[in-house]
Amino acid sequence: MQNIASDGYLGPRLPREVQLRRVKAVVEQELTPCQRRVVQAVYFENRKACDVARDLGVNKSTVSRTLRRARERIRRCLRY
Repeated sequence: MQNIASDGYLGPRLPREVQLRRVKAVVEQELTPCQRRVVQAVYFENRKACDVARDLGVNKSTVSRTLRRARERIRRCLRY
């Protein structure tokens, strides 16, 4: 019998559709407007961070930092 703890098993997985619905709900309800705009542009519209930065009139590092903070918030919200 395999050791479940050693092969990276994280518990039962939700279907992909359910996961996507939950992520979209968190994006809509829990992120700041700026975080929401950047996340939607990068992940849902498949735009590059440098293009989003140019459109918003900010540095690419600002977009990267906003994405990192948004991902942390999404991860925190989806834990429960």
